[in-house]
Amino acid sequence: MRLRALVAMAIVLTVAPGVPALAEEPPPPPPAATAETPAPTGETPAPTGETPAPAEQPAAPKLEPGLAADGDGARVIVEVTAPAEAAPVAGQAQDLPGAEVVLQPPDTSFIVVEGTSESLAALAQDPRVVSVRRDRAYSPVSLASGLKLIGADQAQAEGATGEGKMIAVIDTGIDRDHPALAGKVVEEACFSATDGGAKSLCPGGADTQTGQGSADAKTPMCVEGAVNLCDHGTHVAGIAHAVAPGADIAAIQVFSRIDDCEGGEACLSAYESTILLALDHVAKLKDSHPGLVAVNLSLGGGLYEGACDGAPEIGAMKQKIETLRAKGVVTVAAAGNEGMSGAGAPGCISGAVTVGATGDDDRVPEWSNYGSVLDLFAPGVEIDSAVPNGGTAVYSGTSMSTPHVTGALAVLAGKSADVTPDALVGKLTAAGRPIVYDGVTTPRLDLYGALTGRAPSPPATQDPAPGDGSTPDDPGDDPDPNPSSGPSPVPDPVDPPAPSPVPLPTVTVTVTVTATPTTAPVVCSRGKAAKTLTAAGWATEMTRGKGELSDETLSCYLRLVAKASDVFPELTRASTPGTAYRVLKPAKKTKLTQKIKMESELLAAWLNWAHGGVNFTAKISRSTTVRDTLIAAERQRLKGSSLSEYTSILKKHVNARRIA
Repeated sequence: MRLRALVAMAIVLTVAPGVPALAEEPPPPPPAATAETPAPTGETPAPTGETPAPAEQPAAPKLEPGLAADGDGARVIVEVTAPAEAAPVAGQAQDLPGAEVVLQPPDTSFIVVEGTSESLAALAQDPRVVSVRRDRAYSPVSLASGLKLIGADQAQAEGATGEGKMIAVIDTGIDRDHPALAGKVVEEACFSATDGGAKSLCPGGADTQTGQGSADAKTPMCVEGAVNLCDHGTHVAGIAHAVAPGADIAAIQVFSRIDDCEGGEACLSAYESTILLALDHVAKLKDSHPGLVAVNLSLGGGLYEGACDGAPEIGAMKQKIETLRAKGVVTVAAAGNEGMSGAGAPGCISGAVTVGATGDDDRVPEWSNYGSVLDLFAPGVEIDSAVPNGGTAVYSGTSMSTPHVTGALAVLAGKSADVTPDALVGKLTAAGRPIVYDGVTTPRLDLYGALTGRAPSPPATQDPAPGDGSTPDDPGDDPDPNPSSGPSPVPDPVDPPAPSPVPLPTVTVTVTVTATPTTAPVVCSRGKAAKTLTAAGWATEMTRGKGELSDETLSCYLRLVAKASDVFPELTRASTPGTAYRVLKPAKKTKLTQKIKMESELLAAWLNWAHGGVNFTAKISRSTTVRDTLIAAERQRLKGSSLSEYTSILKKHVNARRIA
C-alpha cells in the first residue's frame, strides 16, 4: 500500500485521541481528572469581542481522530491489552480488507498495521485493542573548547573516563570503525521501518537486525551521491566518547530512508514504533551489561510548553523511559531547536533529562529551546566531531549538547558510590553553573564540579531572554550562534554568518537530511514578523516570484507547521509551497466546502505563528489564547464539526491580528 509521503525528519509525537502535537500542559492531579486538558469552551464569536472557543464533545475512544476520515490510508500502531493478544489481533487485522500487518515484534503489546479508514475502524472495535494511532515519524535534531568548559579535560587527567560503564545511542547508526571512537562500539542493533515509501537502513534490508554491523552508518542505503545521510549518529557518538573515552557504546539505528521527500530528495525518518523497540532493546541490554547508565536520544518532536506526562500520545514512550530509569538507565533527550520555551518529545517527559544548548560564552543561542522543562544546558555551538568514513564535521544544535550530558553520566557513575539515576542527575544539576533568564534558572553542565563537589561558578544572566530576537545593550554580548547562516525565517542576512543548528533527528524532530554536498542542514526557527497575513496573503507568498519570503523560509515554516499540527500534513498535505498554495487558495473549480474554508484559515493561522506574527499566549478574548484556539480548531477539524464557527474565529481573530 502506498501511503502519503512523510515529512522527513519532522517528529510529531501526537498519538492521543483529540490532542494535537501542540499539546497542552496537563492539569494538576486533583480530583479524578483525565490526563487531557479540556478544550476551551464558550460561545460562537460575538460582536462584543469575546470569542471563546465552542464547547466540545468527548473525544472518540480508541481510534485516533482523523483516521476514520483518512481516505489515503495510514500506518498505525495498534496497542493491545497484553503481549499474548498481539498475535491473534494481528491475524484478525491481516484478514480485514485493505489492511496489512507490517510489523509484529515478539513479546510486545503492539503491532503496526497499514490500513484503510474502514479497516482501522473495524480493528478498533476489537475489545483486545486499546488504541489505534498513527505511527508518526521523527527526525534527528540538529569539541575541544566544550570539553574544557564542562571540565571533562580535568576529569580525564585525574582518571575519570567512564571506564567500565556503557552508554547507548539511539540515532542514525554509527561508523564503528571510526578512529575517533577507538573501538568502543561493542553492541549494535537496527530497528528500521519499511513500507511503500520507507526503506530499511539495516544492512540486510530487514526491519530488525542485531549483532555486529547491524547499526552500520556506511551502508549503501545511507549514501546518496557524495553525501552520507546517516552522519548524525556518528557525530553524536563522537561527542559522548570525547567526554567519556573509557565507556563502551551501544549503537542503535532507528531510521528509515525516504526517497521522495521535499524537492524529490532522499532523507531519513524514524517511526515512533522503532524508537519504542529500541528502548525495549536498551532495557534488555541493561540485563547483560550492568554498567549501562544512560541512553542518548538526540531526536524529538511536537511542541510542548511544559511537562507532557499527562498527554495520552506520550504514554507509551513515557512508560518505557520510566522503566529504564527504574533499572538504573537515564534517558537523555535533546530539547529541540525551535527557539521556544519548552521542549519536544521525549524531552518534555519529566523522567528524561532534557538538554538545551549554550555557547562557550554561556549564552543560550536564539535557536535553542529553553525554559523550566529543561534540566541542563551543555555546549552545542560549533561542535567538531566524527562523521562516517573517518572524517569530522562542525555542527551546532541541541543534538550536540545532549551527548555531553550522556557522557558525563558515564564518567560520574564510574566515580560514584551511589549510581542511581536520581543521585547522578542530582549531582550534575547541583554542580552546574546557573544560567539565569526570563525568570528561570537552568544549570549548565560542569562535570568536574560534579565529581569534586566544588561550588558552582557564579550565575550568568542573559537579558534579553533566549529566543526573543532582541539585541543586548552590549554588542559583545550577542549570542554567537544564529540560524541566519542558513535559510532564515526572516530574510535579513547577518554579517558575518553564524553557525546554524543541525536539525534533531526527529524521526522530531524538523530537519531534512538531503543529498546536497554543501553546508550542514539548518534547523529553522520562528520568524519575527510584526503583523499577520491573511490566507490570501500567504497564498501570494507561496507563489514563486511574487512574495517577499524565500522558498527556503517558506519550507522552514511548513516544517514547523508539520511538527505542531495534526491536520497538516496528516490529513491534508501542505508540506511544500505548491501544496500549501492549493490549501490556501483552492482552484476555482473546487467546491468551497466548510472543510476547505476552515483548512485555508487554519493553515494561515499556523503560518502566522511560524512567521512570528502571532504568539501562542496572545489573547483573542479575556479567557482564550491563540494556542487554545488552534488546539480546539484542530480537534474540531479532526472530528468534522463546528467548522464554520472556527473558520470565522481564525479569520477574524488570528489571521487579521496586527499585534503578536
